[in-house]
Amino acid sequence: MVAVLEKVINKLFARKLQYVYFSLIFLFVSCGKTTKEEVQTNKDSAFVKSDRFYELKETFNQEDVPVNEYLTDLLKPIRTNFKRINSITDWTFIGTEELWETTEGGEAIYYYQNEQLEKIITRHYGETFQLLTEYYLQNEKLSFVFEKQLIYNRPFYYDTIAMIKNVDTEAFDFDKSEIIEDRSYFKNGKLLHQINNQDCGALFASNYLLEEQKRIQTDFDILITLRRK
Repeated sequence: MVAVLEKVINKLFARKLQYVYFSLIFLFVSCGKTTKEEVQTNKDSAFVKSDRFYELKETFNQEDVPVNEYLTDLLKPIRTNFKRINSITDWTFIGTEELWETTEGGEAIYYYQNEQLEKIITRHYGETFQLLTEYYLQNEKLSFVFEKQLIYNRPFYYDTIAMIKNVDTEAFDFDKSEIIEDRSYFKNGKLLHQINNQDCGALFASNYLLEEQKRIQTDFDILITLRRK
């Protein structure tokens, strides 16, 4: 369909192959899928009301907690920087750029503190998903990337009429949306570790991490070229 959606699909497929492979070798705790139904009692924790009914909420004043991993000490400075940046409330400058990589468009938001670019947020909207990506910098390089994908059960325009016409059992229902989260940790331009809320604790092969590193770094480099400041 569109470039961003293709990336989402390819990424999930590649991760699934890695998951199957390592489940035969390592014993780990699976976090399981997170759905909107599971946060219905505290909707504001994950979503914010918008013209698009609800959209994923940007991270604010949150810590990144270690989960079933062996790199805790190495990742601690990255987590500290993440908490520092996402707790800033008074930015020196905030710039925006429109993005049109998906059918419903999107935007990139650049956050500066004392002339230093600290964070970039991108939002992409599609017929069947939302994608919120948060890039956190340290010394002008990638430090931490938090990707949140909201996958709809059906396209947002798929109403009961379309359901009946297609002999389907479901129409679009935002409450049945699924949240997929990826957390990527960088040091000196290298992706050290990645955690997914569907398989946290899993260990991924170096070639998979290298491909993810290339994907994320490429997207980040494009965003850097788009900024006006």
